[in-house]
Amino acid sequence: MQARAKTKYIRMSPRKIARVLDFVRGKRVDEALDSLHFTPKIAAEPIEKTIRSAVANLGNLEEGQRLDLNEIYITEAIVEQGPTLKRFRPMSMGRAGKIRKRTAHLTIVIEDSK
Repeated sequence: MQARAKTKYIRMSPRKIARVLDFVRGKRVDEALDSLHFTPKIAAEPIEKTIRSAVANLGNLEEGQRLDLNEIYITEAIVEQGPTLKRFRPMSMGRAGKIRKRTAHLTIVIEDSK
């Protein structure tokens, strides 16, 4: 059975999230959570939260059954660009510099191997 979790409007560049996401894609959930917990990248936190949410969603789908994290795999992990917040900052010689504050949408799909 499959379960999905989405986290939207993460205030981080999708490129930074994708670097960490490539690290856990296709792994077992327990292995991915262990490696994310000790990863020094800031992007590991929202990815870990989204994986935990997907596991909880799978638990809700399979009511009354025990979940073994050794048998659950991350089948799909996608990061997409969200809306960009545009800000301006004063620069030298009276100019205005554009600052783009990017956001990301993260989707995790997990599946048990039963």
